[in-house]
Amino acid sequence: MAVLTISGQAGTGAREIGRLAAQRLQLDYVDQQILVEAASALGVPIETVVPHDERTAGLGERLASMLRRFLEGSAVAGAGDPMLGTGGLDSVLGRTYAEAAAGEGPQEISDDQYLATLTDVIRAVAAHGDVVIIGRGSQVILKDWPETLHVLLVAPLEARRRYIQQRDDVNEEEAARFVSESEKGRCSFHHKLFKIDVNDPSLYHLTLNTARLSQQQAAQLIAAAAPT
Repeated sequence: MAVLTISGQAGTGAREIGRLAAQRLQLDYVDQQILVEAASALGVPIETVVPHDERTAGLGERLASMLRRFLEGSAVAGAGDPMLGTGGLDSVLGRTYAEAAAGEGPQEISDDQYLATLTDVIRAVAAHGDVVIIGRGSQVILKDWPETLHVLLVAPLEARRRYIQQRDDVNEEEAARFVSESEKGRCSFHHKLFKIDVNDPSLYHLTLNTARLSQQQAAQLIAAAAPT
């Protein structure tokens, strides 16, 4: 059961390329937003949570069920639990890179508690198998996981700024600020929690420069390198 992790510098299109790779390989696709939606589904009907895009209700149901089993089998048994604070699992998983690096969020939990929760959730997703996981330290958490491909996406700063400017329909200054702040949070998150340089190519099996590839080409290369 193949597991792919994709980490990308801000503005390299990691989510978009990850979705394309997942489609090519017929794997599930999981990013932070989907994990938060699945965690939210623990307390509401699943059909109100799963959006109407490429994500299927089946995936949402499986993730919600997996997270429910995770909560039942761990110390984090529900809202108000000391492991999660008062916000619940969705609030913990919903922390941005910058919030997690700064120890901020909707509720106060320690860095160790946050990392333990994140690690357990990522490993539970990987145990399900046949999945593409975007970011959240998954390349470190799953560094010794069998049948896994770890991918890093990079590009020159100017190319990343242009990508965000076009994708989000913002001006040059706004795009530059987004890339700078997002990348700072991403680097701080991995340095603080995992003690690594997230852009160190030795952490990955495959590094791609998205300024020299279309998203379809990048997805094709990832699919070709994926474990079978």
